[in-house]
Amino acid sequence: MPSNRRKFIQQTALAGASLALAPIQKTYWGIFRSPSMRPEMPLGISSGDILADRAVIWSRSSRPSRMWIDWSATESFSTFKTVEGPAALPESDFTAKIDLSGLPQGQQIFYRVRFQSLEDLKLWSEPVTGTFRTTPKTARNIRFLWSGDTCGQGYGINPEIGGMKIYETMRLRNPDFFIHSGDAIYADNPIPSEIKLPDGRLWRNLVTDEKSKVAESLAEFRGNYAYNLLDENLRGFNADVPILYQWDDHEVLNNWYPQEILTDPRYKEKSVALLAARGKRAFLEYTSIRTILRDPERIFRQIPYGPLLDVFMLDLRSYRSPNGPNRQTAPGEETDLLGKTQMEWLKSALKASKATWKVIASDMPIGLIVYDDYLNKNTFENGANGSGQPLGRELEMANLLRFILQNQIKNVVWLTADVHYTAALKYDPAAAQFKEFRPFYEFVSGPLNAGTFGPNELDNTFGPKVLFQKTPPPGQANLSPLSGMQFFGEVNINAATKVLTVDLKDMTGESLYSLPLKAEG
Repeated sequence: MPSNRRKFIQQTALAGASLALAPIQKTYWGIFRSPSMRPEMPLGISSGDILADRAVIWSRSSRPSRMWIDWSATESFSTFKTVEGPAALPESDFTAKIDLSGLPQGQQIFYRVRFQSLEDLKLWSEPVTGTFRTTPKTARNIRFLWSGDTCGQGYGINPEIGGMKIYETMRLRNPDFFIHSGDAIYADNPIPSEIKLPDGRLWRNLVTDEKSKVAESLAEFRGNYAYNLLDENLRGFNADVPILYQWDDHEVLNNWYPQEILTDPRYKEKSVALLAARGKRAFLEYTSIRTILRDPERIFRQIPYGPLLDVFMLDLRSYRSPNGPNRQTAPGEETDLLGKTQMEWLKSALKASKATWKVIASDMPIGLIVYDDYLNKNTFENGANGSGQPLGRELEMANLLRFILQNQIKNVVWLTADVHYTAALKYDPAAAQFKEFRPFYEFVSGPLNAGTFGPNELDNTFGPKVLFQKTPPPGQANLSPLSGMQFFGEVNINAATKVLTVDLKDMTGESLYSLPLKAEG
């Protein structure tokens, strides 16, 4: 939504609210009440996990209060419905979210969030307004974005350059939704006040106490999410674009797995399982991810988006085996990335999908090698482990790709981030060591606001070919966002032709590479 339109909506909502709250304002500023008792929403609002008739709405209050949502199918809120939400209490760090239901399908929805004080029911926050589109019933053009990696390598919010401007660039693309492919925070990367760059320039950060050290306590993990939301570009983006969140490693710490015991001297808490539990709690509290009552900590899920698109959100963290040499010759618990339950779900969901395009959002790439130990290069973080027939975690991927082939599941596209550069890869069984799969494409994008690295080595097990990549010049790494090498991807699906076009873009929105894909019948 263009910025002037968004401002109009906000001003309209605020004008109406000021009239409704006029008597309260008079009492609020009276002798018997302190202005500090009124709830505020300094971190904004967001929506996510949109469906045909529902969406998750999130916000955070400044004090004990109750969330209320007004929603309308018109910008002016000439008619609207009001829904009472949950209480925002210290136990959830004053965050609250509601799974808003009963929405009209395939429409632009406008909503405003208010908080009512639980200490004085006559006190209300100012409303904050947002918008999203529910998923369509019939085929229509679809546009969505994806990327990952926010505030990594010490590169935080730099007020001197206007903060994280890539989020404003993405907002202006007016997408139907955005897939955050992981590393929404860097809990293991403190944010210093400044970083001296190799060319002599200074990168200056906004700083907070919670970002002054690695996150160990629940409060510190929560503080990482709150830090990012101090950026006005991100808050504006969140208000206008629904987000589908998944997590990767830095929501807890680099390359973590649940069985790990830390030797890193920065950490007093050595149990990664405990750190991950705290990190996941903060992730679920601070994102607009839908809670599944029968499995409230589950992150993998399917987002159906009309007859043209199904999105499958993976979780390669919660169920993985320990990182290691990754050379097992037979599958087992020690070769898990997705794990048995998630793999069975994914196979079943892919087979049942009637959508033209099946997009698998993965928090790690398939054929790019990601080492756990980059010094010795003998342990691995993802499935790729070098050339040859499938070994270790590659056995899990081979099993999935074989299933897709045997069940004639067509039009599968993989999207990912993680490696901090952008690339397009084609996987071809004719060029692969393992040949039991349909050819497919994987597209990589990121970072959003972090150091830029790459390129990663290729693993020819599944025959990847680099069609395009944008990386730092040879011999350079960890380039700051000042280099301009921050990336996001855009997907457009044409309703008439069913062609899916992928564009890899830089932080200004310039298209670096574009590839149209025709749907198989």
